Amino acid sequence: MAMCPLCNNFKTINVRCPECGRAITDQGKVSDYFDDYSPYMEVDELKLEDGYPTDFKDSQCPHVFYCDSCQQEVLFFIGEWG
Repeated sequence: MAMCPLCNNFKTINVRCPECGRAITDQGKVSDYFDDYSPYMEVDELKLEDGYPTDFKDSQCPHVFYCDSCQQEVLFFIGEWG
């Protein structure tokens, strides 16, 4: 089973906003925002329904990053370890 290094706090990354170039912050995996219970559900099952057709197959964890300056959300696919 693959695991996301960001979700498990094994790694941090510095990401810049594509709009303004300032540092943006990780807001967690996309599936955590589906509903109140999604943070407690099986990650691989959620990937089959999250609207990203290859994240399960390619062992990627889609994360939302947010720019405080632009108020822009940016999606990044984080490669899982496994």
